[in-house]
Amino acid sequence: MKIKSLGRVGDAGATEHYADPLYYSKTYKSRTHDVEYYAKLARRSKGPVLEYGIGNGRVALAIAKAGVHVTGVDLSQPMLDSLAGQLEALPKQMRARVDFRHGDMRELSLGRRFPLVIAPFNCVLHLYERPDMEAFLARVREHLAPGGRFVFDFSVPHGEDLCRDPDKAFSAPRIRHPTTGELTRYAERFEYDRLRQLLLIKMEFSPEGTKTKPWTVPLTHRQYFPREMEALLHYNGFTEIFFTADFTDEPADQRVDSLIVNCRADD
Repeated sequence: MKIKSLGRVGDAGATEHYADPLYYSKTYKSRTHDVEYYAKLARRSKGPVLEYGIGNGRVALAIAKAGVHVTGVDLSQPMLDSLAGQLEALPKQMRARVDFRHGDMRELSLGRRFPLVIAPFNCVLHLYERPDMEAFLARVREHLAPGGRFVFDFSVPHGEDLCRDPDKAFSAPRIRHPTTGELTRYAERFEYDRLRQLLLIKMEFSPEGTKTKPWTVPLTHRQYFPREMEALLHYNGFTEIFFTADFTDEPADQRVDSLIVNCRADD
């Protein structure tokens, strides 16, 4: 699987990582700093909140627990099915604070406006071409209430990830895969397309038992550089564009991993 065959919105590099909610939930169970950050923003806004890339509710359920209504949009039906199952086990009052729609975030119009629109955990990195980003930002503007804020995060490109040998596998500790139940060896390979600024991460799973054959999951991320992102927002009608570091209100420095972007539509 080469990167030249990927890099289109909704292709395997944008969907297969989200086809197994059990594995996704286990992998990111300890990732809580962004959840706390977005829940805090939701409380401040008093809601309702629109979340792009709601998935199976990692962030949205925390927002609902904070007493704020959240509406979500996602392209992955398996993740939304997982969210629906989790909601069934929750108290009625909390269930009422979460609703979601299956759809393309470049296209779906809800006919409502929100004081806070969020796109957590690299959601925007699945917008691979400029027209994709522009269509998405148009939908964000459409859904923002006057004076509302758009907040999202994205991983800052790191040179070491962009120049790795695509034939070299980087191994990680074995895992007990939650779907197969088997002890599984795990490794990643990185391939970067410098012209399209696309990073393909090949996640390789090799079960140690005999029940399941090895498989590979592609994950494609557009590499947006900070000043490039600022320009895209500016020329698509956003202002008061602020960057902070790693789910804090602190300025970013050279060690930043995730940039937080906070902006509003230019009225």
